Amino acid sequence: MLQVKTDKAAWSGRLVAVQARIRLIRSFDERWHDYPGYVLRVDGTCGDETGEFLIAVGKSAHEKHRFRAGMELSGLSVPVNDPRLETAAYYKTSRIKIEKSAEDTPPEGPPFIRVPPDLWTYRERGHRRLNPRTYELKCLTCIWGCRMPVELIIDNWKPWIKKYRSETFCYGPKSCSLYRAGATRKVPGRKGMSYEEADWIDEEATSHREPDD
Repeated sequence: MLQVKTDKAAWSGRLVAVQARIRLIRSFDERWHDYPGYVLRVDGTCGDETGEFLIAVGKSAHEKHRFRAGMELSGLSVPVNDPRLETAAYYKTSRIKIEKSAEDTPPEGPPFIRVPPDLWTYRERGHRRLNPRTYELKCLTCIWGCRMPVELIIDNWKPWIKKYRSETFCYGPKSCSLYRAGATRKVPGRKGMSYEEADWIDEEATSHREPDD
């Protein structure tokens, strides 16, 4: 049983990136998404630690503050109880204070570092798989990049049997010069079966968008 963590850590620093906080549930050839908010990548201090750390916030916090790279901010957050369900290390964030607004004009991109849109926009746009190495090297600060915690339901007849991993995706323009798809994703199933998510899945998910959209 996971131990519940309730002590809040005080953090402050410069906002390096903002990305959508999206979870993915897979069951063989089916998938569902959950959209709980956004993930802030902050360079500063959190408790007794210094460096970069990830803070999860809800959609209402983003609606209020309109987070953007370059801001200086602070807040209180709780260490996540189950790291398998979050890419951030901290969540349940409160007392957010913007110490200094971002003053520079964001570049046209890529990577795109302007204020991220609402979560419904991500849902409408659809995503393509993104090579994990490309994500780490090129897309870590882009508002269209996303690392999702993935919950795998191995057997629908035994839904308590699950596995967990993370996957990286791109919601950005299909014409982006930095984009690399990487290997197709494979999903384990019951009795040793495996499903491979073919290229047409990504093509269909983003078929309503023009190349530069």
